Amino acid sequence: MSRIALYAGSFDPITRGHEDLIRRSLGFVDRLIVALAINVAKQPLFTIEERKHFIRAAVGDDPRIEIREFEGLLVDFARTVGATVAIRGLRAVSDFEYEYQMALMNRHLHPVLETLFMVPSIDLTFVSSSLVREVARFGGATSDLVHPTVEAALRARFARK
Repeated sequence: MSRIALYAGSFDPITRGHEDLIRRSLGFVDRLIVALAINVAKQPLFTIEERKHFIRAAVGDDPRIEIREFEGLLVDFARTVGATVAIRGLRAVSDFEYEYQMALMNRHLHPVLETLFMVPSIDLTFVSSSLVREVARFGGATSDLVHPTVEAALRARFARK
């Protein structure tokens, strides 16, 4: 039986920090599903299809990585795909309290889903999608923060505004 993990988020856009966790998580799971959360409360910069394209460009054609979208509870999606591990990134201590609460709730709702907390590589600790969007919005350099495909899309998106 293969070990399937979920790495869920909005990935709006995917950053080098996300890429780092995706690649490193493949060291201990057989299959990773990058789960694009559809959050009706958020107004994303990029469409789901654009974000799927960016993720594929960033992670390549590794057959162990699948990209899927989901709506609703992560635990319901985990049951649907047979995932037993949820990967969560922690950039700072301030992330821990929220992520800890979510892990406990997920365990309450679906006891076989384990949460694995990962920290990014030290040079990527400060990178977040919201900071990348802000830097790009004001014309700052993002080439070391995101894949070139994402960088080009950010430049194009903010050139129109």
